[in-house]
Amino acid sequence: QVQLVESGGGWVQPGGSLRLSCTASGQTFTSSIMGWFRQAPGNERELVAGTHSATGYKYYAPFVKGRFTISKNNAQNTVYLQMNSLLPEDTAVYYCAAGSSGLVAIKTSYNYWGQGTQVTVSS
Repeated sequence: QVQLVESGGGWVQPGGSLRLSCTASGQTFTSSIMGWFRQAPGNERELVAGTHSATGYKYYAPFVKGRFTISKNNAQNTVYLQMNSLLPEDTAVYYCAAGSSGLVAIKTSYNYWGQGTQVTVSS
């Protein structure tokens, strides 16, 4: 089992920045894939960004490319999501996720989830 704990959400004005953090504990050797999803009210949960611990490969959804950056500290089992140039449509609950195998860009590769952290972008 892998436990994921997120932090760093909050309120920010449009154009602002936030950094989310997620620390994994437990059987972290099984979490070769880590990523961030988000879910806005009435919408499905969507993959925002993901990374592979061994290869360093990173995936970004088209709607965040150039604005968000995912990074991982393997020694601390922590993954970050730096979010810049935030837009009101980025408002959602953001979830950290991890998986033991599969493709980074595929939603079904992730089978461990954090509790979520709210990000609100408004003026």
